[in-house]
Amino acid sequence: MQSLQFPGYNFRLKNKQNKPFIFDLVRKKFVSLTPEEWVRQHVLNYLVFDRKYPLSHINVEKQIELNGLKKRYDIVIFHTDGSIHVLVECKAPDVKITQNTFDQIATYNLNLDATFLMVTNGLQHFYCQMLKKQEKYEFLQEIPEFSR
Repeated sequence: MQSLQFPGYNFRLKNKQNKPFIFDLVRKKFVSLTPEEWVRQHVLNYLVFDRKYPLSHINVEKQIELNGLKKRYDIVIFHTDGSIHVLVECKAPDVKITQNTFDQIATYNLNLDATFLMVTNGLQHFYCQMLKKQEKYEFLQEIPEFSR
């Protein structure tokens, strides 16, 4: 798999019927290793090991309903009170981050109401904080570390 703009992590990999799989820390199972999954697993390791978010606060690939359509978010991190702290959208490395990507995460966030958003293809990362009272957002250098 392609080298990404994240620190090096030790992943558990295996092949099953000539197909690669990677162990997901959150789902606690091996999942098919696609280019997008490669990015998602790097993000999860970054959030857990570098930004110190507890595994118990993270959810991966859950279905939500938007305007009657079923969609899936990539990663959500919850506050201790159950509200959503961070929403992450992952793309494969060969997918360019465009306005459509930002529109997608913004649409998801209309329902989820996260405080922070992260968009990445593993090579480029964009982070922003939603400033709800001012009805705007502000780009950041990185997602803040976990704090209680």
